[in-house]
Order: sequence, then structure tokens, then C-alpha cells
Amino acid sequence: MDKNYITSETYKTLRTELEELKTKKRKEIAQAIQEAKELGDLSENAAYQEAKEAQTVLETRILELEDFLKNVSIISRPSKNGKVELGSTIEVISSIKGQGKKFFTIVGSAEAKPSEGKISNISPLGRAFLGKKQGEVVLVKTPQGEVKYKILSIS
Repeated sequence: MDKNYITSETYKTLRTELEELKTKKRKEIAQAIQEAKELGDLSENAAYQEAKEAQTVLETRILELEDFLKNVSIISRPSKNGKVELGSTIEVISSIKGQGKKFFTIVGSAEAKPSEGKISNISPLGRAFLGKKQGEVVLVKTPQGEVKYKILSIS
């Protein structure tokens, strides 16, 4: 099973969500189910069906979070070895005219948000940058063709 790479901030957020779901939300749904049961006939009780569906969604999310967190690896601050690694933020310039300089942060796939410059370590772009040094040119195959990126800085 592959590791789930996330930042410590995301880890804390997910742990908090899990605890809230297991305590507060479970109690709320259990109460809703109990109140719906008290209304009588369960076969035609929309409130009961709705509460049971909410319970299914809740328990599914709890299982997803528990499974994800079992195999988590916290991204530590990048070392100062001069190479791109998980957690590194890099400044690059591409061979595509008019694009100028861009910044990318290499994160795990669970936190990837390309529109915000957070690229996954397993994406073609992320994989191409990993292990490279400042000044190196990286060739990445994209749907639009091959693009060259020159790494200007690594932090």
C-alpha cells in the first residue's frame, strides 16, 4: 500500500474531523434516528430513511479517514541538500511563451491543487522535478507536447 503524504497541518485537520465525526456527528444522527423511530411506522417514515442515509454517509467517511490515516506519512520540512523533494517549493520558468515564472510546491496526492501551485509527487510534473537541482532543465511530456522547465530556486 502506498503512503499518503500530507503536511502536519492537514494531518491535524483530518484528525480533528475524524474525532468530530465519531463523537458529535454520531450522537446527532443517533438522536435523529431515535426521534424518527418515535414517529411510528418506519416503512413510510421519510425522516427515518433520511437519518439512516446520513448515518451511512457518516460511517463511510469515518472509515475513509481511518483508512487514510493508518498509512499516513507527514511531510517534514525539506532538507537543505539543494534537491527538490516532498515539501519543496520551487520557482521555475517554462519554455511556453508568455507563461513567465511559476511557483510549485511538491505535495502528496491528497493535497494536490494544481490551480494553487500544489502539485502531487506522483504527477508527471512532480515526478520530473523530484531529485533535481537548481539550474537544471526538466523536460515534461504534457498533452500539448513537451515542455521544458528550468528550476530557478528551491526552498
